[in-house]
Amino acid sequence: MQLFRPVALLLLAASAAAAADTKTDGADAVHNAFLRLYNFDFPGTHAILDRRLAEAPTDSMAYAVRASAYLFSELYRLRILEAEFLSDDDRIIDKKKEKPDQNLKKAMMDALELARRSAYNRLAKQPRDSEALFTLCVVSGVETDYAALVEKRQWGSLSYAKQSQKYAARLLSQDPTYYDAYLTSGVSEYLLGSIPFFLRWFIRFDQVQGSKQKAIENLELVGRSGRYLKPFAKILLAIIYIREKQPRKSEAMLREYARDYPENPLIRHELALLDAKRR
Repeated sequence: MQLFRPVALLLLAASAAAAADTKTDGADAVHNAFLRLYNFDFPGTHAILDRRLAEAPTDSMAYAVRASAYLFSELYRLRILEAEFLSDDDRIIDKKKEKPDQNLKKAMMDALELARRSAYNRLAKQPRDSEALFTLCVVSGVETDYAALVEKRQWGSLSYAKQSQKYAARLLSQDPTYYDAYLTSGVSEYLLGSIPFFLRWFIRFDQVQGSKQKAIENLELVGRSGRYLKPFAKILLAIIYIREKQPRKSEAMLREYARDYPENPLIRHELALLDAKRR
């Protein structure tokens, strides 16, 4: 049963969501850190965040970016991010656990807790704080992906996925123009839409219909109007196009990403594989 075929999409959604910098103090630092993350320059990402957090130790988004960087580096190290994995359902649901770096896991969990604590403190003072809500969306997304993809706890990961969607829905209800949040909603739509119909009775997400078409529309909206998540929306669309048997659209998205972030070794590798298949 291909129950969790799109779960790998969540890892990109969680990591990408951490880019949602809302132009508060330190916005340039968070933005620059995420640009390094787009290029898979993890040491560069952490160096920027070290300087930012030394100046502002309660910056919730900076901690969210840090946790996302830890997650992404571990997924890359374990070769979970390769297209072969993202399109191979058997590998996604394979119960053989990877061998995670326990020191990295602890650092990631510490960053998640600091991000969550800071976001809660901000919401206690201002319940409509958009950045705090988005931080919590990111935190739950990172937890989702680590549980599902590294620890192979797919069923357990769904509770985190629901939390991430809950925060995204709450944020969009108060600010429909916070376009980056539609990325999480798009992933949730595709996830639920890929689950067999009879199981949808047991799996509910806030304000999610399970429509693949709506998933694509949400991601296209981010690709057009998102302030920081445009590249990752294109990556998610590329993965969906692969699964929906539209390889040319998928390749176009990958080439746009490679053009904008030429240092990224994974995208270069995937495009080289596509070129080799044509020879």
